[in-house]
Amino acid sequence: MELAVTGKKTKIEVSDAVFGRDFSEPLVHQVVTAYLAGARAGTKAQKNRSAVSGGGRKPWKQKGTGRARAGTIRSPIWRGGGKTFAATPRDHSQKLNKKMYRAGMQSILSELVRQDRLKVVDKFDISAPKTKDAVAFLDKLGVTSGTLVMEEMSPEVLLATRNIPGIYVTDVAGLDPASLVSSDDVVMTVDALQKVQEWLA
Repeated sequence: MELAVTGKKTKIEVSDAVFGRDFSEPLVHQVVTAYLAGARAGTKAQKNRSAVSGGGRKPWKQKGTGRARAGTIRSPIWRGGGKTFAATPRDHSQKLNKKMYRAGMQSILSELVRQDRLKVVDKFDISAPKTKDAVAFLDKLGVTSGTLVMEEMSPEVLLATRNIPGIYVTDVAGLDPASLVSSDDVVMTVDALQKVQEWLA
């Protein structure tokens, strides 16, 4: 299949396997969920009764005081005691085969092409780190929010777009399924498109 390059009369040949795949909602859901789960820190932690300092001595004798028996001042029912079901650091990542991940990305990109949400440009016409240049470039494409994908990260493009709400800039190495799914439009350079195709083919 062929994709038109915005602003030019030429078209670029792309693989049907990458940009012409049928959309699979369950697969895309699994890929996005696994990506978001892997991004979770999982560093939540609380102290149980063994981790709280102190409380090594029995606070009072077992019998004869008239008070409830107690073995430690670090009991969960005491103020300053440990947590009964303490949260511990854990890994939230989900196992996902590379073949499934690539298939999910192919499905997302193919759906973007079908919905005319994937725009291909020869290059980003942003030579200076100025927001007004980036706004003018995006207005020319008719893009108000979305993801800009380039082959390698450009400091000029990054600085020019960082103050524009709803615009996310990344290179091919940092491309992820969550940002693609949530983007209204995806603008990709020809070089980035070819690199994505090599990666997912």
